[in-house]
Order: sequence, then structure tokens, then C-alpha cells
Amino acid sequence: MNKNTQLGKSDLQVNPIGLGTNAVGGHNIYPNLDEEAGKDVVRTALNHGMNFLDTAFIYGPERSEELVGEVMKEYKREGVVLATKGAHQFKGEDVVFNNDPTFLKQSVEDSLQRLRTYYIDLFYIHFPDDDTPKDEAVGALKELKDEGKIRSIGVSNFSLDQLKEANKDGFVDVVQGEYNLFKRDAEKDILPYTAENNISFVPYFPFASGLLAGKYDENTTFDDFRSKNSLFQGEELKKNLAKVDQLRPIAEKKGVDVPHIVLAWYLNQPAIDAVIPGAKRDRQVVDNLKTLEVDFSSDEVIQIDRIFS
Repeated sequence: MNKNTQLGKSDLQVNPIGLGTNAVGGHNIYPNLDEEAGKDVVRTALNHGMNFLDTAFIYGPERSEELVGEVMKEYKREGVVLATKGAHQFKGEDVVFNNDPTFLKQSVEDSLQRLRTYYIDLFYIHFPDDDTPKDEAVGALKELKDEGKIRSIGVSNFSLDQLKEANKDGFVDVVQGEYNLFKRDAEKDILPYTAENNISFVPYFPFASGLLAGKYDENTTFDDFRSKNSLFQGEELKKNLAKVDQLRPIAEKKGVDVPHIVLAWYLNQPAIDAVIPGAKRDRQVVDNLKTLEVDFSSDEVIQIDRIFS
């Protein structure tokens, strides 16, 4: 059975379970990454019918795109939907966001080289800058689309106003933004807008830095960025873990694990056509595919909504 789904108004057909590749060569995000293991994660995804790969210039920087590009040479290009992102510009020690049309066009050219391909299926403006009119930035990508260098246009981390300006001519196909059961701000404005305008929304941090994966308890300690995140503090952590625990009986009933329930719930939301959980190991990739086996009744969708409302 073909479970592929269409992204927005584009002609891209993807497996709803994609692969986020920030742990493939993302040395600036995760210490001590094994590059060969990262390439194997990408191969495993492609070998199991996960055709939607999500990378970015800033993962590495550059290295994630290069490693994905190396793996791509082993596969039929037409079978893979390749998404990447650009906007970060290095100025000496500083990193700034740049949406200038000339800069974005050069970013696409550079990504094409690293990915060893002659077209990118989905190119996102990774972050908004402060001064480029967003319809001009998207206009530059539309020119590249007309040239066949990209197939569809995305924006990421845009506010509703920035998104409306970016989509003034109806050229935006996909929006990527932070969204999970603990962080649901996108439901107020971005998700209704994307649903109304036939734009796909792709959530990042779907597991809230692991909290929704069901692997922590109140004795877990964090010595990384989570130690400063309010979701992981004292009483707040206990409360959040109790919510996650309420998903366990639902998962057991369906013969899956908590992460599958979480991802499947997102795919039941209007405008969310695909999710892109990351993975550091082969077995995580294959495991994520169990999400596609989950069927919810409308009551169950509401029940999960209420637990986290």
C-alpha cells in the first residue's frame, strides 16, 4: 500500500515519516558523532521506504549535507525527496541570518554542490532576517524553481506576519516550525493559516528534546541544554512526566510505544502531512516507521489533546 502523502501545493510525494539528519554530521549540535554510523542511518531510512530527508547548511556546518550527498550517489535520485535549508551567514566569529535574494541563490548553489545533485526538492529559508522583505526572498527562490534548481519552497521559524508576507504571491509550499504536545503555540495562528492556504506544516522538536519519547523519569538528571529548560525542572518535570505516562496505556493497547503515539497524533492534525524525527542509530529509524501502524479513533485524538491542553 502506498502511504505517501503530498506536501502542500507542491508535487512532492513523501512517506509521512521522514528523517531529520542533524545527527548525521551535525558536529556542532552533537559531540562525538560517528560519520559512518550517520551515513548508515540515511541508508537504512532509504532502504525502508523513508524517502524524505531533511538537512541544513548549519548542521555541521556543511557536513550533514556532504554526508547525505555521499549516500545519495548510491541511490536513484528520483526516488528521494531532499530538503535543505539556508540563511546562516558567517561573518568572522559571528553568525547572522541573511534572506537577501543574492545570498539565498548562492546558498542553493552551494547546497547543490555539497549534496552532489542538480536539484533540491524542497529549499527552506531557515530563519528570517530583520530587513529583507519576505516576498522578495521567496521571489528569489521562485526564480530558482522556474530554472529547475529547486522543486518547492519552504520557510522555517517565521512568525505569522512574516509567513503572510512570504506567501503574498502564494509561492510557499511548506512551513517548518517548533511544535510538540508541550509547545503548542503554532495552533493559535500558524497551523490554521497553513491549513487554510494548502501549505504543509512540518514540526521540529517533535519529542520536546526527548521528554515525549517516554524514556525519562523524575530521577533523570540533565547536564546539557535541558538543565536550563523549564520543561525539565523540578515540579514541572514531574507534572510533565505524569502526562506522558497517560499515553502508555494507549500505546500498549495499540501494540506500539509512546513515541509512535506522539508522532501519529501530529499526523492527525490539519496541515501536518509529515514528521521528521532524527535518529543516531539504524534501529531508531526502522522503529519510527511503526507510527504508520497507529490508527486513532476521534475520541483518542481528543483524549490526547486534553491530556496536554
